[in-house]
Amino acid sequence: MLRVAVIGSGPSGCYTAQSLVQQDPGARVDVLDRLPCPYGLVRYGVAPDHEKIKSLQSNLRAVLEHERVRFLGGIPVGPGGVPVARLRELYHAVVYCVGAATDRRLGIPGEDLPGSCSATEFVAWYSAHPDTVRGDFLRDVRSAVVIGMGNVAVDVTRMLARGVAALSPTDMPHAALTALAASRVTHLHMVGRRGPSQARFTTKELRELASLPDTGVAVDPAEAALDPAYTDPSALPAARRRNVEVLRDWAAGAAGPDVRRLIRLRFFLRPAELVAREGRVGAVRFERTVPDGRGGVTGTGRFEDIEAQLVLRSVGYRGVPLDGLPFDAASGTVPHLAGRVLRGGAVAPGEYVAGWIKRGPTGVIGTNRSCAKETVTSLLQDAALLMLRDLPGDPLTALRAEGVEPVGWTGWQAIEQAEARLGASLGRNVVKLPDWESLLSAARGAGG
Repeated sequence: MLRVAVIGSGPSGCYTAQSLVQQDPGARVDVLDRLPCPYGLVRYGVAPDHEKIKSLQSNLRAVLEHERVRFLGGIPVGPGGVPVARLRELYHAVVYCVGAATDRRLGIPGEDLPGSCSATEFVAWYSAHPDTVRGDFLRDVRSAVVIGMGNVAVDVTRMLARGVAALSPTDMPHAALTALAASRVTHLHMVGRRGPSQARFTTKELRELASLPDTGVAVDPAEAALDPAYTDPSALPAARRRNVEVLRDWAAGAAGPDVRRLIRLRFFLRPAELVAREGRVGAVRFERTVPDGRGGVTGTGRFEDIEAQLVLRSVGYRGVPLDGLPFDAASGTVPHLAGRVLRGGAVAPGEYVAGWIKRGPTGVIGTNRSCAKETVTSLLQDAALLMLRDLPGDPLTALRAEGVEPVGWTGWQAIEQAEARLGASLGRNVVKLPDWESLLSAARGAGG
């Protein structure tokens, strides 16, 4: 009987577990997660008003409820938790699906000023991630700058402009909903260093900005036209051509005079410095860029300041080292061969990776399915050799004997019930519990 530990219960972890039990009728899989709640970025990274994407939780749920899969939440791996070496003793194989846990930095002066943070932190706040340590993002903010042109940048821009009526039916934590309801943000700037044809957002996400009530969207046609493909997008891939067409429509129109908020999409501006005013960020200094003819941009030496009391950088995720595993700092991934972890260039028996920690933060949620399948194929090719090693019985029994008490599926169901009760008490639907104490209290109250 093949026993496998999957570290991480997001899409890559769940798809790995699913592939294992589908392809090996004897495999038993424990899915471990540092958090007491499953689903990873589907729970804590998808905007609360994107119900269709969040509905993927039902698919992941079916995996975790499989008779040969166990969810073991609240178990950190590494320092302060279960060592990587101990997991190798308890399981025939370990698959690390830990994602990309941090964000890329801009590397410019003033980046650490109060009022400057990553979009990841902002998303964690309005998604009720229990590690969130602050909730004052919107205090005294009138103008916000979002640096980046991907879907996360669009998400946080939209959330800053979203009306409370649209957010109240979601599972957004009540403190975040209250803060957004009281927000005085009237000007939003989403800024990219390159042109419209190179933006990474999807057209569906982009169009949602124009559907927000009391909100206008503006594009400077002269600025956007610095991109040669803006005038004639016919040679672009279909997805990027549609983006350019939407932006051209917006540039040809004008926001009405009665809008409460204005979203400006700015192009060919590279952040150079965050300017301090009264001890916090007060503006972003951008350098004007122009295409260099090779797909990149070059600076012009001309600068522009955009007022902002809140700056959110959204320039990509990045993997972080996991104690006990090799790590490629340049790519932010674990070295591997078709999912097999490489140590010093040689395959490490019984150690595997899938998801962003394997390939980097690329693709969409569905990409994790094929990525997991490749890793599982490698693991099952190795299974006969891996299973020559005897294990010391049920890993959960061993972990509990060592003082580890996981949040099991019953505990997670108790968290769901507590969130439903909280929502009902607030006159809303399900509302997420926002902190470790309330999550663990709910789970332990049901006996884990």
